[in-house]
Amino acid sequence: MPKLLLLLAIALALYIMFIRARALPPHLRKAQYLKLGIGIAVAAVLFLTLTGRMHWVGAALTGLLVAARQLLPLAIRMFPMLSSLRGKAGAAGAGQHSTVESAILRMHLDHESGKLSGEVLRGPLQDWLLDELERSQLEDLLHYCQQEDNDSVQLLLSYLEQRFPGETDFGSKRQAPPEPGGLSRREALAVLGLGENASEEDIVQAHRKLMQKLHPDRGGNDYLAAKINQAKDFLLG
Repeated sequence: MPKLLLLLAIALALYIMFIRARALPPHLRKAQYLKLGIGIAVAAVLFLTLTGRMHWVGAALTGLLVAARQLLPLAIRMFPMLSSLRGKAGAAGAGQHSTVESAILRMHLDHESGKLSGEVLRGPLQDWLLDELERSQLEDLLHYCQQEDNDSVQLLLSYLEQRFPGETDFGSKRQAPPEPGGLSRREALAVLGLGENASEEDIVQAHRKLMQKLHPDRGGNDYLAAKINQAKDFLLG
């Protein structure tokens, strides 16, 4: 009976892990599923050991699996670091990105393609990437932004207009863009996609390149154009 209760408890814990993994944003599920797989392996080895179907090797394997599970979070943290190091090696050929952050969203603009991408910083969809969200989820996110933060509304509408070109139902909800709030030097450099050692010439060139893509007269975005102008004025002022 105690063995049965233990197995039921393990099964319940694995089921809870599975439900939680399914609720995560897609880009975070892989790590959680890996943890779940290790948990299932541990449970299988433990079951065989308790029922006498596996000798001491099974117990040793269980110990190794438990140790691997404890070390897994460290490995998960290190792999992105290794990926970023590999990315730095090819940074010379990589395109620049601008980053604009509001209370709810962090938006990225690829300087070469002009493509917008982003992630949700807080709210019901926290940690989701915008590209992972379906139309209905994006509409829910827009409604949440409208209740919480107008800067986030402007950023999200910029993304929606690019992802769903030619559609007007999102744009019809747009209000006149407000004057962007104050920037720090770090934020201004991020908006222009520049590093801390950027020169005045770098700032001017980055501003000119971005405005060619985002100026409202060229079908760009009022809010992002205002942010870019503000960043240039702050850094050169």
